[in-house]
Amino acid sequence: MPDAVVIGAGPNGLVAANLLADAGWSVEVLEAQEQPGGAVRHDRGVDPEFTSDLFSSFYPLAAASPVLAGLRLEREGLIWSHAPKVLAHPMRDGRCAVLSRDLEETATSLEAFAAGDGEAWKELCEVWETLGSGILDALFTPFPPLRAGARLMLHARAAGGLRLARTMLLPVRRLGQEEFRGEGGRLLLAGNALHADLAPEAAGSGGFGWLMSMLGQTYGFPVPAGGSGALTSALVRRLVRRGGIVRCGEQVTEVVIHGGRAVGVRTRDGEAVPARRAVLADVSAPTLYGSLVAEAHLPGHLLGDLKRFQWDFATFKVDWALNGPVPWTCPEATQAGTVHLAEGVDGLTRFAAQIAMGLVPDEPFALFGQMTTADPRRSPLGTESAWAYTHVPQRVRGDAGDAGLTGTWDIREQEAMANRVEAQVERYAPGFRDLVKARRVLAPTTLESLDANLRGGAINGGTTALHQQLALRPLPGTGRPETPVPGLYLASASAHPGGGVHGAPGANAARAALRRRRTGALSHLQSRLTHRDRRGRHTP
Repeated sequence: MPDAVVIGAGPNGLVAANLLADAGWSVEVLEAQEQPGGAVRHDRGVDPEFTSDLFSSFYPLAAASPVLAGLRLEREGLIWSHAPKVLAHPMRDGRCAVLSRDLEETATSLEAFAAGDGEAWKELCEVWETLGSGILDALFTPFPPLRAGARLMLHARAAGGLRLARTMLLPVRRLGQEEFRGEGGRLLLAGNALHADLAPEAAGSGGFGWLMSMLGQTYGFPVPAGGSGALTSALVRRLVRRGGIVRCGEQVTEVVIHGGRAVGVRTRDGEAVPARRAVLADVSAPTLYGSLVAEAHLPGHLLGDLKRFQWDFATFKVDWALNGPVPWTCPEATQAGTVHLAEGVDGLTRFAAQIAMGLVPDEPFALFGQMTTADPRRSPLGTESAWAYTHVPQRVRGDAGDAGLTGTWDIREQEAMANRVEAQVERYAPGFRDLVKARRVLAPTTLESLDANLRGGAINGGTTALHQQLALRPLPGTGRPETPVPGLYLASASAHPGGGVHGAPGANAARAALRRRRTGALSHLQSRLTHRDRRGRHTP
């Protein structure tokens, strides 16, 4: 019997399992898919000569994560690779905002949009230099981050106090207007905010856009050399070397609860897998509380709040094998690993507004990944392994374009939407379509079939909006990994601090389980000593 069973072999589940194994626990990880990794996997499904990441690709949060740094995955063969430039946001008039790990290069790019904007960017970076380490410490620890939060508050007072807090809560459109005279800096902030489901007018989108931009400035947007699955392989190798077990093709259908606590799980095949100490669930909150745990074991208010849980935007992705480099009209974009495609902040607002109305956008904001530019091992010399993803509504009410898309995502709709994404690329890279050797379409339903945590193509485990963060994530009052069932812990992106490949939800759950075990053992010892003392025996 293992000490712990972990449901799901995504990055959070594997991080949790590794930390438990480091503490001497025996761990068994059960994964529904035939291979581990969750949304961190690659294959050669587009073309045998091209490596394509199935889901996520660029990992600034992983590069910054103290959780992953502590695992020393370089010892397991993990190598990070960088594109020459982090990110580019081209405009149709030939201008291009560029984010580089070289601060002077970023500043020079923004200065071309408006005099003084380079210095304005440097000022934002100075705030990051003051607060960045404290923000990361607070972000990657359980809520509330008492010690890290106290240190962060001290630094925040020095960096502006309430004025700084106001800045971080601003919508990214307003933040860009206050900080920059030209469009370049505004584009970098707003485009990065839409890596989540935060529209330019959403409260807090400024802080998120700033955070992602500063991560790119400091750490870049690196990729695992050889494919995203290299990160998963390193986590699995580390776990197995410490005695952990990963079983794939084992779908968990029930958390077994006995005597009021979680004591194991049951799989689709009816196998009962007991857990001596804890069950950790790297699954979405709606799956855990709406499927795996029987309603009788959950408080009524939680079930009521679960009905209000909000998913993030659905995702539509296209992978390509290209016969040559993308013919960007802005040459600066050729060296960027990530390229944002939308015509200004207004274009981003228009895109987000259409989604809010339930419409499939007619000119989708596309995040375009140039994987061979970031890692030359991804495809033959002179070619490019590329992808783009965009967002669509979780519930489609209509089509802002002329294809009559309804959200069924059948073959016709998949092809029509993929063509729409390619048309968006063509606006900034005429001749792009002539380079397509092969493509693969991953509609929201396809993404969910490949990873059940990606409900309707949602990639962040729930909205990033303020009303579902901190103590409100995933539900009001559930900001910690502990659940109402003793011995059961939520270890997925649905938990604080949310989506992104950084391992924090898994680490928080593992540490909570270890802490509960130590506290329980201490209480048991104290109880025994008190009992002995009452019987007149010596208490040490």
